Amino acid sequence: MAGRPPNRPLRALFSVHTVAGQVFVFVIGLVLLLVAAGAVALVVQGRRDSMAEARAHTLSVAETFAHSPGIVPALDSKNPTAILQPSAEEVRRRTHVESVVVAGPQGIRYTHPDPALIGKRLIGPYEEALAGHGFTRTFTGSLGLSVNSVVPVPRPDGSIAGVVSVGVTVESVNSVADRSIPLSAGAAVVALALTTGGAALLSRRLSRQTHGLGATEMTRMYEHHDAVLHAVREGVLIVGADRRLTLANDEARRLLDLPPDAEGRAVAELGLDPDTADLLVSGCTVTDEVLRAGSRLLAVNLRPTDAHGGPPSTVVTLRDTTELRAVTGKAEFATERLLLLYEAGARIGTTLDVTRTAQELADVAIPGFADAATVDLADPVRRGDEPVVPDGGTLEMRRTAVAAVRADHPLYPVGHVVGFVPTRTRAMRVHSDDADLKSDFEKLGWRNWDYDVAERIRVQGFHSIVSVPLHTRGTVLGMANFWRSGDSEPFDDDDVSFAEELAARAAVGVDNARRYTREHALAVTLQRSLLPRVLPEQNALEVAHRYLPAYEGVGGDWFDVIPLPGARVALVVGDVVGHGLHAAATMGRLRTSVHNFSSLDPTPDELLGHLDELVARIDRDEAKEGDPEIAGATCLYAIYDAVSGNCAVALAGHPAPVMVLPDGTVECPAVPTGLPLGIGGMPFEAAEFHVPEGSRLVLYTDGLVERRGRDIDTGLGLLRDALAGRDRTPEETCDDVLAELLPDRPDDDVALLVARTRTLDPDQVAQWAVATDPAAVAGVRKNVAQWLTDRGLEEEAFATELILSELVTNAVRYGTAPIGVRLLYDRNLICEVSDSSSTSPHLRYAATTDEGGRGLFLVAQFAERWGTRYTETGKVIWSEQTVGEPEEDTL
Repeated sequence: MAGRPPNRPLRALFSVHTVAGQVFVFVIGLVLLLVAAGAVALVVQGRRDSMAEARAHTLSVAETFAHSPGIVPALDSKNPTAILQPSAEEVRRRTHVESVVVAGPQGIRYTHPDPALIGKRLIGPYEEALAGHGFTRTFTGSLGLSVNSVVPVPRPDGSIAGVVSVGVTVESVNSVADRSIPLSAGAAVVALALTTGGAALLSRRLSRQTHGLGATEMTRMYEHHDAVLHAVREGVLIVGADRRLTLANDEARRLLDLPPDAEGRAVAELGLDPDTADLLVSGCTVTDEVLRAGSRLLAVNLRPTDAHGGPPSTVVTLRDTTELRAVTGKAEFATERLLLLYEAGARIGTTLDVTRTAQELADVAIPGFADAATVDLADPVRRGDEPVVPDGGTLEMRRTAVAAVRADHPLYPVGHVVGFVPTRTRAMRVHSDDADLKSDFEKLGWRNWDYDVAERIRVQGFHSIVSVPLHTRGTVLGMANFWRSGDSEPFDDDDVSFAEELAARAAVGVDNARRYTREHALAVTLQRSLLPRVLPEQNALEVAHRYLPAYEGVGGDWFDVIPLPGARVALVVGDVVGHGLHAAATMGRLRTSVHNFSSLDPTPDELLGHLDELVARIDRDEAKEGDPEIAGATCLYAIYDAVSGNCAVALAGHPAPVMVLPDGTVECPAVPTGLPLGIGGMPFEAAEFHVPEGSRLVLYTDGLVERRGRDIDTGLGLLRDALAGRDRTPEETCDDVLAELLPDRPDDDVALLVARTRTLDPDQVAQWAVATDPAAVAGVRKNVAQWLTDRGLEEEAFATELILSELVTNAVRYGTAPIGVRLLYDRNLICEVSDSSSTSPHLRYAATTDEGGRGLFLVAQFAERWGTRYTETGKVIWSEQTVGEPEEDTL
């Protein structure tokens, strides 16, 4: 039977709850009983026959030995034992008996298998033999329970010379009988196996015929079968392979008006309509085919029964659908509307885009509900704001979405302005048979309507319209209009209710998209306001940058370019965890902190360490305030030195930079990747590598190379492919990379920074070693003056000599050798004095009585900027002067 597990027949064969199981158990039990009885009978009969044979055998041996020649003389001799014992033992061995005993008239043994018993009196009733009568009896003797035959030994004169007793133990007799037990047991087993096999085959066949059911189940099934056939309100017929009616229930008899003796007759003889009769005997699979039977419409279903192992026949079911057709039509209509509402819930609001949500509303209504649909939204709603309705004025609606069955529809296209007076929140319906479309358009609340368009609408067959305001929280956001044309039924009251339900769902989606659009615009505005609008001027790098916010949500990606003293430039790229205003605000705080930390001119790994502490402190502060959001971030901080052409980089959970050499070769410098900011516990490591002049450094956030459906390794491979090849400017590189890697709607922010490196000409750099002697200052002044004169910077000589005099003097007095001086002529003139001491001088005001303390004050007056930076071997005090500008009189 269908649905039964594969081992169901086997279980039914051995289950006593089934008819087949009961028959099997009964047959096996009966056979076991018969086999056991037969085996017992065979054993008992065998032992009985063995005992009878033992009696006859012992009696025969005793008679033969008693009448053997020489036995009487031997008994009458002086030593009967010597003569008879050998003969008795020989007879015992040859005849396979247990004992041959000869005794005299007094019962004294002359022979015995056990010599110790010779000379002792016989045990048992031997007196009867002395009287001349032989006998065979079973009694317990010296050898145990035995079968003994005792016969007299007569003399020629008739007197008794003695007796002969021959015995066999019962155990020996039984052992002979038991030899047949294995044979009997084997025969019993074979008989049992044959009988079990036969019973199994019989039970299996019975199990198939009863389908593994028990007697109770079969009785209940028959009762239910009979009750269902008579009680069910659906006609059931079974037509055999011979085209005869095998079974018909009461409902089938009523629906087809069958005669009482219909069962067993050919279907063609039942007086049915020829089409109905041909269908019933066709043997095909039919589903809900409608046939007319008199005044009834019957839904007929035919299924063959042999598809699931049954006999070759056909089951026919009949339903009277005459009274259900009207109800079915309404149910189908309601089902279609429910499915359309379900589809609308699934399709409307899939994105947080106002225009897309409006288009989804128009698309879902076509063609299941209307032949055309339009959605008009107020301009403020499209921008993310709430519409403000002027008192008594018209709310400017703009056509946002159009969908129609015909491509040549006459409706206004997307972008057209359709005025609307928001005086109602309920739907309105207009039909051309009831009103004039040209005039009733204004009754709907529309303004700026073109009468020529209304005429084309009428000519093309649009005859019915439902207009539903899209409103939430009492505010009208727009208008949804549904049109029907041609042969479509006009909108009725149910259609109006459905349109309102559809518009209500869409309004929620539009309002959510409007709110998100506003928040997204605010976040983008905040994000862009916090990013650098204009990059600072510097000559070390030619920089191009791009920032693209995510299509849905703004993250905290940022970049920065920070000029550092000594013709060096810091490049920063970072990414804050999360999206929205919180991420943008956190990004602003981190960018400001990076600027502040960079003013101290630390190494990249030291700066990331300070930034890590700041992020951890922000997280702790926000956790105390109950804010679940964290301010974790990743960051890349690089310092490029235009003098040496080296770049030092440190990473905090950020993708490493990519370097493109002037010949188009792409390299990925090995930079240790630290933990993201805010985790703490591990120091950051910096790596330094040389960058050939004209190479491009590419810094980016993970949104460029990683997105849903593409892992980061694939993205990095695409980035390398986009960068390889011809030499391009940084601007061209940005455009090519974004075009190659980014989709139309990125799901994460992207910050991209491309910098082409430059190095200072050796003629722009001067460097001298200074002895730790105050007299060495004069030599420094002379060298500096000559170097400036050679480059046409005579006007800067006085201030530069003064600055270097003070800085070198401080280094000689308070610093530690070696001392060096370096001049850099880039955009400005930079003076650097280095020594191996870590003590930094401080600017202060000297009292009138102080002999020193005015050196740094003079440096600060003559230099545009000055400061101190620490190196691995000490410190560098630097100053920067603007070249070409008139000096102010500061003294």
